Amino acid sequence: MHDNSSDPAASAPRKVLVIDDDPVARHTIRAILEDEGYSVTCAEDGRLGLIAFRRDRPDVVVTDLIMPEKEGIETIMELRAMWPDGLIVAVSGGGRTGNKDFLRIAAGLGASAVLAKPFEPAELLACIRDHQRSKG
Repeated sequence: MHDNSSDPAASAPRKVLVIDDDPVARHTIRAILEDEGYSVTCAEDGRLGLIAFRRDRPDVVVTDLIMPEKEGIETIMELRAMWPDGLIVAVSGGGRTGNKDFLRIAAGLGASAVLAKPFEPAELLACIRDHQRSKG
Protein backbone atom coordinates (compact mmCIF):
# COMPACT_ATOMS: atom_id res chain seq x y z
CA MET A 1 0.00 0.00 0.00
CA HIS A 2 1.42 3.36 -1.06
CA ASP A 3 1.08 6.36 1.27
CA ASN A 4 0.43 9.57 -0.68
CA SER A 5 0.19 11.83 2.38
CA SER A 6 3.50 13.57 1.63
CA ASP A 7 2.88 13.84 -2.13
CA PRO A 8 1.68 17.39 -2.96
CA ALA A 9 -0.25 16.12 -5.99
CA ALA A 10 -2.19 13.72 -3.77
CA SER A 11 -3.61 16.61 -1.75
CA ALA A 12 -4.45 18.75 -4.79
CA PRO A 13 -8.18 19.32 -5.38
CA ARG A 14 -9.54 16.70 -7.72
CA LYS A 15 -13.35 16.89 -7.43
CA VAL A 16 -15.11 19.99 -8.72
CA LEU A 17 -18.77 20.97 -8.60
CA VAL A 18 -19.85 23.40 -11.35
CA ILE A 19 -23.11 25.30 -10.76
CA ASP A 20 -24.37 27.30 -13.74
CA ASP A 21 -27.79 27.61 -15.37
CA ASP A 22 -26.25 28.11 -18.83
CA PRO A 23 -25.69 24.67 -20.42
CA VAL A 24 -22.94 26.03 -22.70
CA ALA A 25 -21.06 27.52 -19.75
CA ARG A 26 -21.46 24.29 -17.74
CA HIS A 27 -20.18 22.20 -20.63
CA THR A 28 -17.25 24.55 -21.29
CA ILE A 29 -16.12 24.73 -17.65
CA ARG A 30 -16.52 20.97 -17.31
CA ALA A 31 -14.38 20.37 -20.42
CA ILE A 32 -11.65 22.75 -19.19
CA LEU A 33 -11.45 20.96 -15.86
CA GLU A 34 -11.75 17.41 -17.17
CA ASP A 35 -8.94 18.10 -19.65
CA GLU A 36 -6.77 18.86 -16.59
CA GLY A 37 -7.75 15.62 -14.86
CA TYR A 38 -10.47 16.89 -12.52
CA SER A 39 -13.59 14.87 -11.78
CA VAL A 40 -16.54 17.20 -12.42
CA THR A 41 -20.16 17.17 -11.30
CA CYS A 42 -22.59 19.78 -12.62
CA ALA A 43 -25.79 21.38 -11.35
CA GLU A 44 -28.03 23.89 -13.12
CA ASP A 45 -28.91 26.12 -10.15
CA GLY A 46 -27.98 26.78 -6.55
CA ARG A 47 -30.67 24.53 -5.08
CA LEU A 48 -29.46 21.52 -7.07
CA GLY A 49 -25.86 22.60 -6.48
CA LEU A 50 -26.29 22.42 -2.69
CA ILE A 51 -27.80 18.95 -3.00
CA ALA A 52 -24.83 17.85 -5.15
CA PHE A 53 -22.39 19.45 -2.69
CA ARG A 54 -23.82 17.53 0.26
CA ARG A 55 -23.81 14.29 -1.74
CA ASP A 56 -20.38 14.54 -3.41
CA ARG A 57 -18.28 16.73 -1.06
CA PRO A 58 -16.16 18.29 -3.83
CA ASP A 59 -12.78 19.93 -3.30
CA VAL A 60 -13.79 23.01 -5.33
CA VAL A 61 -17.08 24.72 -6.22
CA VAL A 62 -17.36 26.97 -9.28
CA THR A 63 -20.66 28.84 -9.26
CA ASP A 64 -22.37 31.34 -11.49
CA LEU A 65 -24.06 34.22 -9.71
CA ILE A 66 -27.22 34.95 -11.69
CA MET A 67 -29.41 31.84 -11.78
CA PRO A 68 -33.04 30.82 -11.24
CA GLU A 69 -34.22 28.86 -8.15
CA LYS A 70 -31.32 29.88 -5.92
CA GLU A 71 -28.87 32.48 -7.15
CA GLY A 72 -25.14 32.35 -6.62
CA ILE A 73 -24.74 34.85 -3.77
CA GLU A 74 -27.19 32.92 -1.59
CA THR A 75 -25.54 29.65 -2.65
CA ILE A 76 -22.09 30.98 -1.69
CA MET A 77 -23.37 32.09 1.72
CA GLU A 78 -24.87 28.65 2.41
CA LEU A 79 -21.73 26.86 1.18
CA ARG A 80 -19.50 29.08 3.31
CA ALA A 81 -21.58 28.33 6.42
CA MET A 82 -21.07 24.57 5.86
CA TRP A 83 -17.55 24.78 4.43
CA PRO A 84 -15.60 27.65 6.00
CA ASP A 85 -12.25 26.90 4.34
CA GLY A 86 -13.43 25.50 1.01
CA LEU A 87 -12.51 26.88 -2.41
CA ILE A 88 -15.47 28.68 -3.99
CA VAL A 89 -14.91 30.38 -7.34
CA ALA A 90 -17.68 32.79 -8.37
CA VAL A 91 -18.12 33.48 -12.07
CA SER A 92 -20.50 35.92 -13.72
CA GLY A 93 -21.26 37.51 -17.02
CA GLY A 94 -23.52 39.88 -15.12
CA GLY A 95 -26.60 39.55 -17.29
CA ARG A 96 -28.19 42.90 -18.13
CA THR A 97 -26.77 44.64 -15.06
CA GLY A 98 -23.04 44.05 -15.54
CA ASN A 99 -20.96 41.74 -13.37
CA LYS A 100 -18.56 43.95 -11.41
CA ASP A 101 -20.95 44.64 -8.51
CA PHE A 102 -22.05 41.01 -8.27
CA LEU A 103 -18.48 39.75 -8.26
CA ARG A 104 -17.46 42.28 -5.58
CA ILE A 105 -20.43 41.24 -3.41
CA ALA A 106 -19.59 37.55 -3.95
CA ALA A 107 -16.02 38.16 -2.78
CA GLY A 108 -17.27 40.03 0.27
CA LEU A 109 -19.67 37.23 1.19
CA GLY A 110 -17.27 34.35 0.94
CA ALA A 111 -16.10 33.56 -2.58
CA SER A 112 -12.41 32.61 -2.52
CA ALA A 113 -11.91 33.94 -6.06
CA VAL A 114 -14.01 35.71 -8.69
CA LEU A 115 -13.85 35.61 -12.49
CA ALA A 116 -15.74 37.74 -15.01
CA LYS A 117 -17.16 35.82 -17.97
CA PRO A 118 -15.81 35.28 -20.49
CA PHE A 119 -12.55 34.12 -18.96
CA GLU A 120 -9.63 32.14 -20.29
CA PRO A 121 -9.21 28.50 -19.21
CA ALA A 122 -5.84 29.39 -17.68
CA GLU A 123 -7.52 31.95 -15.39
CA LEU A 124 -9.87 29.35 -13.92
CA LEU A 125 -7.10 26.81 -13.49
CA ALA A 126 -4.87 29.42 -11.83
CA CYS A 127 -7.60 30.23 -9.29
CA ILE A 128 -7.71 26.59 -8.26
CA ARG A 129 -3.94 26.09 -8.22
CA ASP A 130 -3.23 29.37 -6.38
CA HIS A 131 -5.73 28.53 -3.66
CA GLN A 132 -4.17 25.10 -3.22
CA ARG A 133 -0.69 26.64 -2.91
CA SER A 134 -1.88 29.17 -0.32
CA LYS A 135 -3.31 26.35 1.81
CA GLY A 136 -0.21 24.16 1.46
